[in-house]
Amino acid sequence: MSEQPASTAEQPASASDEPAGSGESTSTVIVAAMANLGIAVAKAVAGVISGSSAMLSEAAHSVADTVTELLLLTSLKRSAKPADEDHPLGHGPERYIWALLAAVATFVGGAVFSVYDGIHTLTHGEDPGDPLVSYIVLGVAFLLEGYSLRTGVRQVRAEAARLGAPAGRYLRLTPDTAVKAVVLEDTAALAGLLLAAGGLLGGQLTGSGVWDGVASVLIGVLLVYVAWVLGRSNARLLIGRPLPEPMREAVREEILTVPHIVDVLELTTLIQGPAEILIAAKVDFRDASSARQVEWACEEAEEQLRERFPAIRRVYLDPTPGLGQERPAASSR
Repeated sequence: MSEQPASTAEQPASASDEPAGSGESTSTVIVAAMANLGIAVAKAVAGVISGSSAMLSEAAHSVADTVTELLLLTSLKRSAKPADEDHPLGHGPERYIWALLAAVATFVGGAVFSVYDGIHTLTHGEDPGDPLVSYIVLGVAFLLEGYSLRTGVRQVRAEAARLGAPAGRYLRLTPDTAVKAVVLEDTAALAGLLLAAGGLLGGQLTGSGVWDGVASVLIGVLLVYVAWVLGRSNARLLIGRPLPEPMREAVREEILTVPHIVDVLELTTLIQGPAEILIAAKVDFRDASSARQVEWACEEAEEQLRERFPAIRRVYLDPTPGLGQERPAASSR
């Protein structure tokens, strides 16, 4: 039985779209990593030349983003490994472990340094240097970050349109944390660039380093927020997140369309990865159904579910007597 991946963000009950591969997520992350690496070097040089703590904070921000993208690439590669004897349910959740580490890298590598450097500037002061190089670097960085963000947003919009869901809702619910991380981090990067530019301009107009220090602290706070959002999202998926309620109801309805099945007594759904859903259910079959009919009904239910929701990889149905049914008397020997 073929297994086709699909995104598991909330989708309409009638969704039966073609699956989307993980290649887009990989390309999105690679574009972001290449952009951030070049930007980090340029910001660091500009920060040293201009003496701007906000520019150095932005350099730390870009370094943290580069490390994040490398961790996300690792997550995409390792989570794609097939199931084996030691990992019977596959490696899908490993994606969220590495993505969680990426969120920690954003916090430690970017936020902590930015806040510390900003507070140090506010308490010890700084001598503003020539901001021209910093302005040039900020402008180039804005263009590169904007291009990276555009790549991520295009993927989000395409996936959301394919599923018939609003782009914002898709981004909030999608288990594809790689593209979610890229979009959030690039958005934060653009905001950070504007803050750094504001700090430089304020220092240039007033001759005070306070503006630069405040901008650095605000960049750190922004990174703390991004790290918290990504960390919480990945933690929920690691703990075990079910399908959205509309999709759970659609799964239940699909099972009930199978002949010989009269009720779904208990339904458990688990998102194991962007293209991996596990379905387990206690199902009440017609009392008159033979063992052979029950077996074929289970097969039919699995085929129908996979056809309607291609991301479903594993289906486990447990024949269970309905409420009020009496246990048959044990045969005497």
